[in-house]
Amino acid sequence: MMARMWITDLRGRGQALFVILCLFKLSSVTGQARYSVPEEQAEGSFVGNIAKDLGLDVARLISGKARIITKGSRQYVDLNRDKGTLVIKERIDREELCGKTTPCSFSFEVILENPIQLYRVTVEVIDINDNSPSFPKDEISLKIVENAAAGTRFSLVTADDPDVGINDIQKYILKPSDHFKLEVQSQPDGGKFIEMVLQSTLDREKEETHTLVLIASDGGEPHRSGTVRIHITVLDANDNAPVCSQPVYKAEVKENSPEGTVVTTVSANDADKGVNGEVTYSIPYAAKEAKQLFEVNVKTGEIKVSGNLDFEKSKTYQLNVQANDHGGYSDTCKVIIQITDMNDNVPTIQLMSFSNSISEDSPPGTTIAVINVDDEDSGGNGVVKCSINSDMPFKIESSLTGYYTIVTEDFLDRESIPEYNITITVSDQGSPPLTSRKHINVKVSDVNDNPPKFDQSEYSKTVPENNSPGFSVFTLSASDADWGQNARVSYFLEEKEINGAAVSSLVSVNSESGVIHAVRSFDYEQIKWFEFNVTARDAGSPPLSSVATVRIIVQDKNDNPPQVLYPVQTGGSLVAEMVPRSADVGYLVTKVVAVDVDSGQNAWLSYKLQKATDRALFEVGLQNGEIRTIRQVTDKDAVKQRLTVIVEDNGQPSRSATVIVNVVVADSFPEVLSEFTDFTQDKEYNDNLTFYLVLALAVVSFLFITCLVVIISVKIYRWRQSRVMYHSNLPVIPYYPPRYSDTLGTGTLQHVYNYEVCRTTDSRKSDCKFGIAGSQNVLIMDPSSTGTMQRIQSEKSILDEPDSPLELMSFSNSISEDSPPGTTIAVINVDDEDSGGNGVVKCSINSDMPFKIESSLTGYYTIVTEDFLDRESIPEYNITITVSDQGSPPLTSRKHINVKLSDVNDNPPKFDQSEYSKTVPENNSPGFSVFTLSASDADWGQNARVSYFLEEKEINGAAVSSLVSVNSESGVIHAVRSFDYEQIKWFEFNVTARDAGSPPLSSVATVRIIVQDKNDNPPQVLYPVQTGVSLVAEMVPRSADVGYLVTKVVAVDVDSGQNAWLSYKLQKATDRALFEVGLQNGEIRTIRQVTDKDAVKQRLTVIVEDNGQPSRSATVIVNVAVADSFPEVLSEFTDFTQDKEYNDNLTFYLVLALAVVSFLFITCLVVIISVKIYRWRQSRVMYHSNLPVIPYYPPRYSDTLGTGTLQHVYNYEVCRTTDSRKSDCKFGIAGSQNVLIMDPSSTGTLQRIQSEKSILDEPDSPLEVCYLIHHSLHTTPRYC
Repeated sequence: MMARMWITDLRGRGQALFVILCLFKLSSVTGQARYSVPEEQAEGSFVGNIAKDLGLDVARLISGKARIITKGSRQYVDLNRDKGTLVIKERIDREELCGKTTPCSFSFEVILENPIQLYRVTVEVIDINDNSPSFPKDEISLKIVENAAAGTRFSLVTADDPDVGINDIQKYILKPSDHFKLEVQSQPDGGKFIEMVLQSTLDREKEETHTLVLIASDGGEPHRSGTVRIHITVLDANDNAPVCSQPVYKAEVKENSPEGTVVTTVSANDADKGVNGEVTYSIPYAAKEAKQLFEVNVKTGEIKVSGNLDFEKSKTYQLNVQANDHGGYSDTCKVIIQITDMNDNVPTIQLMSFSNSISEDSPPGTTIAVINVDDEDSGGNGVVKCSINSDMPFKIESSLTGYYTIVTEDFLDRESIPEYNITITVSDQGSPPLTSRKHINVKVSDVNDNPPKFDQSEYSKTVPENNSPGFSVFTLSASDADWGQNARVSYFLEEKEINGAAVSSLVSVNSESGVIHAVRSFDYEQIKWFEFNVTARDAGSPPLSSVATVRIIVQDKNDNPPQVLYPVQTGGSLVAEMVPRSADVGYLVTKVVAVDVDSGQNAWLSYKLQKATDRALFEVGLQNGEIRTIRQVTDKDAVKQRLTVIVEDNGQPSRSATVIVNVVVADSFPEVLSEFTDFTQDKEYNDNLTFYLVLALAVVSFLFITCLVVIISVKIYRWRQSRVMYHSNLPVIPYYPPRYSDTLGTGTLQHVYNYEVCRTTDSRKSDCKFGIAGSQNVLIMDPSSTGTMQRIQSEKSILDEPDSPLELMSFSNSISEDSPPGTTIAVINVDDEDSGGNGVVKCSINSDMPFKIESSLTGYYTIVTEDFLDRESIPEYNITITVSDQGSPPLTSRKHINVKLSDVNDNPPKFDQSEYSKTVPENNSPGFSVFTLSASDADWGQNARVSYFLEEKEINGAAVSSLVSVNSESGVIHAVRSFDYEQIKWFEFNVTARDAGSPPLSSVATVRIIVQDKNDNPPQVLYPVQTGVSLVAEMVPRSADVGYLVTKVVAVDVDSGQNAWLSYKLQKATDRALFEVGLQNGEIRTIRQVTDKDAVKQRLTVIVEDNGQPSRSATVIVNVAVADSFPEVLSEFTDFTQDKEYNDNLTFYLVLALAVVSFLFITCLVVIISVKIYRWRQSRVMYHSNLPVIPYYPPRYSDTLGTGTLQHVYNYEVCRTTDSRKSDCKFGIAGSQNVLIMDPSSTGTLQRIQSEKSILDEPDSPLEVCYLIHHSLHTTPRYC
């Protein structure tokens, strides 16, 4: 038991506030607390520290969503979860709350969730003296006969004070006290009975009236009092007073008795006769509540029920019934009424905690609700029984008195029953029993236990060939019986190769909608059908998937015309076939052979004779293409016969090809020659000469520009290479050494070439570095040494000792990063075969890690985690286990273990920014890559695999997926269609980045696409309207002054911004000195006085230009007539003709441009080839020379300060074959040492090893030369 006392100072005097907290442990870990607080405290006043008193952490109050549950409608105390304190929420009036009941207290429950904990708190309200005693009346009138004997008693009304205890009425004082004194008696119910006793007889003749003051005082601080005036009238003598039959009456009445029920009857007798003997009954002095519930019959003394009795409010009442005669005498009797309890209160159900959603994989015994049941009746009427409907997988259990818990009784399945309506029924044991019901709805939350299911396992769809890229083939649909995120299906294409190409290059699938699009146009002649798999995967954790096979059948279209294989068409052919004049009917002249690469009826060919010199002589077989004679050939038939055969396929629409067959009707070949000397070929003129000239000019220009770009690129690349290779300022001077003979005679050359290899003195890199491992001897050259070489021999260290006393019994080399402290990762056994102190061992690990070692059994140690782990900070640990004995000297053994942290999905993907904005020019091509979203995930592996999804929404009535798409793997956002600024200026959508962890985490970024206007619309002239038959548009009188408004050109541009700013200019005019056009408004006005000399017919050409880049324009022709009458206009305009502009020189300029560009292109090619031949000849001269070029560095470049990495120059002999065309030097990798690898087995021939990396990897090294050198070479130092 714990207790705490708070002391508060009230008006300078201490008042102790004692608080008792009682905590006790029940089956569901509950407790109780009790506090005391004075009434009338201000809102926010401190009541108690509930967190400290119940031993709870403030964080537990917050995480458990601690709250106060009250039974009534009013809540006097509030809980501050952040501080763990109870404060006054509403002013507490003890008299309103409890009346006269003491002690006064109210109770409430504090409930916490996850897990559910319930605490009962009782607050006792301490009374303060805030009410003064008050009497029912301000004045009391009494009539007393003058012969009343001394000692006669007169009952007086008692004062009422709502306060209790010391603050209640403590004493009564009667003033003055000449004739009367005051006697106060205590009643069993705690009330006071006041009687005024006559001390001396009254004399009406001396004093007819008396006025007294009755004062009631309480004992509180400050003292409060109330008064009532007593007016006494002295009557003439009436010497007998009424006498009650019995001083105390006792009665019982049921609490639900109706009004008018007789409780009991009191009676009194008066010995007097007549009027003085008539007795009347009244209840002059009773509590306010009693007077409202009971009434007495004035004449008969019957006491009846006049209000609603409630056993729960008060169990007993006491009435003081006064019997009076008409002479002023009275007597008082007590009536004690006991209220008997009836079953009149329906049990109440209060939901203390309720989870309206429960996971379908919740095990049996999972709590879904905690309820409180209360019945205000007593005894058997207050005993309740709680139950729920039995046809559900739930049961109800009693946890505390009045508290019940609803838990699951069986496993749940959301797909079978998604929700339950539970009816809680509470019945008491009264007669008749009363029942109360409460209905709660429990929804079963989904768990991803159902994979997506396709409508069918295989799909087949026919697609016509030559489809447009992006063509929507059809829509796959998979349904998932789960709900929400678990039922959100995404579609993915399984990669495979089809005819050597990835399936993703043929089709794509929208991950959200399942729409399959053709990525490219299909050609039936290349691929007739193909199959691929589509995976439908839900977004649950872990995700479930299913696969469907899709077969795309390419449908052939008639897109290929027939191809004639025979006869072969040649431009110079004069005679194709010869027919003798003796040929009979049906003579086979030739056969036209054609094929069509299409299939089916598209490849069915038919042959027809389109034209012929003599149609009556030849015919063509419709199906076989055979050309035969249809009559006897005669001498009259022309020698030269020309047949035009058309070959058509059976497609819709059909395609055709024509072939010309030249036939000669003759018996000998000389005759053919003599006849065909004037045979001329038909000449077809190309009406599109201009088009072909432009095409030829474009092709030649493109080749010429491409050639220039390639030449410039090669030059820049070689210049950059030379900058890297020859960055040093040291000159290379040719040096011709003496001839050195090959003494051993084993070399491939008769001469030895010497090269000096020098580096700049300020280099930070080593001269040579070799990294070849093997059985070779490695010589390491120290640049700071004077030329001595050291041999390094590799060694293999033995990390583990076979006789180590440390043995790893159990070891987990991978541990989850969310493992709590104390998780075991390894168990080791340590054994030392020595005895005594030599066998006592001590085991430890390195201390800079979140692990510790504990001794579990003798000789056994456990390595456990000491702190929380974070893989993102440190992904692995290398732990060294050290075991030392206590011998002299101590022996030590070590073992190294590596512990890797396995990843937990605790980091959601993070976008680089929460909002993106990208501008896309309008008229973009479908599939245009807008930009790439990127989200990073600090996790690893599957948890760091980020997928991107487009959140569906509508933009201007269209789905956002019809505007853009996002690649789920790369995050690339593509434009699905071409944007038009005039239709949509900008739109926003959300992209979700979700990792593949379990459960998956995600984040959302907002993307705003701003469509940039392009000047793609020319101005549109609204007025004047252009018609081909219009003669006169406007008429200007000859009296028009300067500035006369002729007309106004009105134009609009549907573009926006500066692209829609229009300007008007006068392009041409019959008389420019007569008219002008307003630049901004398009108004055509006169700029001088119109005269009689001005021509009647005036033609103005106005150009309207926008301000875009490039600008677009429109022209309008305005016909103006300078005349005063319309007939004059008509007579003058009858011969008005339209101007016609001809460009006669277009062909000439095109031919000239083509010739110039072709000449430049050919000249460039000739120059390039000449330079290449010249350099090749120069290289041949250089390579056939027997004299080497030796880099030589003059003495003035010596390193005098010794600040370089090399203080000496090393000379190496390099031997090569005489017919080598390769360079002598190979650049290698720089390092901290010069390493020369020597082949001990060689006898003098030098070997050269090529490095894997080029010198381009080292920007700070001007030159590095590395060689593999024979072991007999001499290294001669020379200063550079």
